[in-house]
Amino acid sequence: MTAKIAYDDVEVGTELPARSFPVTRATLVQYAGASGDFNPIHWNERFAKEVGLPDVIAHGMFTMAEAIRVVTDWTGDPGAVVEYGVRFTKPVVVPDDDKGAVIEVTGKVAAKLDDRKVRVDLTVTSAGQKVLGMSRAVVQLA
Repeated sequence: MTAKIAYDDVEVGTELPARSFPVTRATLVQYAGASGDFNPIHWNERFAKEVGLPDVIAHGMFTMAEAIRVVTDWTGDPGAVVEYGVRFTKPVVVPDDDKGAVIEVTGKVAAKLDDRKVRVDLTVTSAGQKVLGMSRAVVQLA
């Protein structure tokens, strides 16, 4: 596959479609099963609070994966992402209710690079707080 977005069709400042990703306790259990990360801070409220967290928190790698979906959906090709990195700034707290939490992601082209690549900067928040910092992807465009 190749990216469906052409390098010549984007400029610095081009905004990617924003996305919201709901996260419930069930989502965390499913992710734990898929990833093998059964750390109790991701499913046991009592344990999470005993270690100083406000409640159960989403897996950092899960949060990272949800955020990059904005880029892969935009390009139409997950393989177009050639670099991706973040800093974990705040946890995504997932309450035990019918609503859970929501991860909000926006992105924009921050730089046009050589070889038909662009750098996309993402803003990732939950409950009004930035949960990922320095969230950046380098993407190979068509």
